[in-house]
Amino acid sequence: MDITDFSLTEQELQQFDRDGFIGPFTLYEPEEMMQLHKTVRAQLFNRTHAPYDAPHDVAITNYDRHLDVELLTRHVFRTEIVHRLRSILGPDVICWRSEFIPKYPGNEGTDWHQADTFGHASGEPQLVWPEDEPFGGAINVWTGFTDATPENGCMLFIPGTHRKMNYDESIGMTFDPVANKDVVKGQYARGFNGYDYSTLQKDKGWQPDEAAAVPIVMKAGQFVIFRSMLMHSSLPNSTSDKTRLGYVARYVPGRVKVYPDTDYVKEFGGEYRLDKFGVVQVAGTRTDPQNRVASRSLSGLDLKPLASY
Repeated sequence: MDITDFSLTEQELQQFDRDGFIGPFTLYEPEEMMQLHKTVRAQLFNRTHAPYDAPHDVAITNYDRHLDVELLTRHVFRTEIVHRLRSILGPDVICWRSEFIPKYPGNEGTDWHQADTFGHASGEPQLVWPEDEPFGGAINVWTGFTDATPENGCMLFIPGTHRKMNYDESIGMTFDPVANKDVVKGQYARGFNGYDYSTLQKDKGWQPDEAAAVPIVMKAGQFVIFRSMLMHSSLPNSTSDKTRLGYVARYVPGRVKVYPDTDYVKEFGGEYRLDKFGVVQVAGTRTDPQNRVASRSLSGLDLKPLASY
């Protein structure tokens, strides 16, 4: 059976290398996404096989639901996504995390941030790349389950900022969902899920160049690909009735170590066991031998990773 090739062109790769992001691309038509959103939202309430046992008011509750919700499992395997990721990461690609990122009417914006090791919450790296490689971080695929507009809190990117980390994630941050909710920075109140991201700044006097920021306007069903080390934030949701909902899946090459030497993920002021966690191989066959590899039998699926080049 012929499969359409969605690999990035040489021109697109050059653009991605220059800017740190590319897209949006259309994955679902709006009506299709509306039905997908409705179905998935209902399935999220069933936490029988959810990866983390956490209180419902903790954001990690709906992390990694691609491990137990079939439609999300199929989403992270979509060839429209995986072909493009292979263009960037090479033949062996794993999905190591996914999460829903809602912005409800009246919510503040999200603070400017970058992620390399994803150790910002605890100071301990969640990703470890081979030492001889110049790049770290992850490739994020952010899919709009709703439209994303400047009014309801779309993302902002500062092109080209993925080449230098402005934050030291090894410092770690203190989780305080009350004190860090409405931190005013620049024009807007900008929280970060209970953290003040500026505490990680290497240069306390540095400020992001917000004049260079680009709003990422998307239709429901579209996705954008970006490096986690790219400076990104989001606007506040200034509407009274329009929730902005994104679903981000995070990918790395198989050779990257994920949650090295730990049985817990530490986020949002707690520790959550990794017993039900595993990376999912979406392309190729190789992953670091220390990585937990998920069994896709949780949702009764038998999806196969795309073959190597």
